[in-house]
Amino acid sequence: MKEKVVLAYSGGLDTTAIIPWLKENFDYEVICVCIDCGQEEELDGLEERAISCGASKLYIEDVVDELCEDFIMPCVKAHAVYENKYLLGTSMARPLIAKRLVEIARKEGATAICHGATGKGNDQIRFELGIKALAPDIKIIAAWRSDKWTLDSRESEIEYCRQHGITLPFSADSSYSRDRNIWHISHEGLELEDPANAPNFDHLLVLGVSPEKAPEEGEIVTMTFEKGVPTSINGKQMKVADIIRELNKLGGKHGIGIVDIVENRVVGMKSRGVYETPGGTILYEAHQQLEELILDRETTDLKLDMGNRLAQITYEGKWFTPLREAVCAFIDKTQEYVTGEVKFKLYKGNIIKQGTTSPYSLYDEDIASFTTGDLYDHHDAEGFINLFGLSTKVRALKLGQD
Repeated sequence: MKEKVVLAYSGGLDTTAIIPWLKENFDYEVICVCIDCGQEEELDGLEERAISCGASKLYIEDVVDELCEDFIMPCVKAHAVYENKYLLGTSMARPLIAKRLVEIARKEGATAICHGATGKGNDQIRFELGIKALAPDIKIIAAWRSDKWTLDSRESEIEYCRQHGITLPFSADSSYSRDRNIWHISHEGLELEDPANAPNFDHLLVLGVSPEKAPEEGEIVTMTFEKGVPTSINGKQMKVADIIRELNKLGGKHGIGIVDIVENRVVGMKSRGVYETPGGTILYEAHQQLEELILDRETTDLKLDMGNRLAQITYEGKWFTPLREAVCAFIDKTQEYVTGEVKFKLYKGNIIKQGTTSPYSLYDEDIASFTTGDLYDHHDAEGFINLFGLSTKVRALKLGQD
């Protein structure tokens, strides 16, 4: 019997061409695995296409709920943002895809896993670190890095498929390179390759509109959270995946969550992309608005560092590591009392506070008020300032003696 290879299959041109390439160059039985992270219509017609291209079977694995609950929510709780802008849409999904590829490889008795990520990007790192962490014995084939891979353009891939009798629903026309899941959609290529160019939003946007084209009327939204996890929108209880879907609709409508960034890839180069994360942007902001009431100063300070660290860990594909587990354990502890209600207005790309409440709020109106009360004596501040600034005063005195 032939050895089996599991191919991470999207149905796009690259992975379509890889099916006959694997059979021709390695004589493998090719088992395609498409991981459904919320790509929606992108999954239409995949099984027929995979089989017609030479795969022995296709798995379509729905992991949307697992993605939302076990990978997205830890990042939301941490407020993990890469380089202060990127909400990790692609990064969050890759370790879960690697996990499911390994599970199916074990089930099928496959000796290798193949992916179509290029040698310039981050995804090759994320896929392969995940596979190495979970199945160090399984061989990894990165088609674009193989000496046997000679297809260096979209046109050459189309011609290769034609030579192998594969009819494609693709053309050689240039288009954006996109990655979509329930959390976001990313756009790279075309005018975005030159940072001097403005994005062509009329051509580019998929999940919503630009702020200029958003409604003139704002929209009030109320959300509830329990231990850092969203539980309802406008009074309707929903699971996390449905909350994200609903927030995507609301955010897209009002031009929320469009980010144009030049980021630093793990491999050392800079890349420019536009990310649409309408629901995720709202969820991050709503969670943070609630958290402001509840966390003390020292915990907030350390949590900022841990959020940045989790963003880096996730971006670099190091999800299945003791460090990620330890950081998430800290984050989960901070979320013990992040319960309450957040109200905000969506208006032309903005998320505007409309009021926040929590039974665990540390905000005390009697203390915060400018009116003197029993809980705070203004005179107490004098001794505190003297001690808090003692080193500053001593240094100034010493320097003045020189």
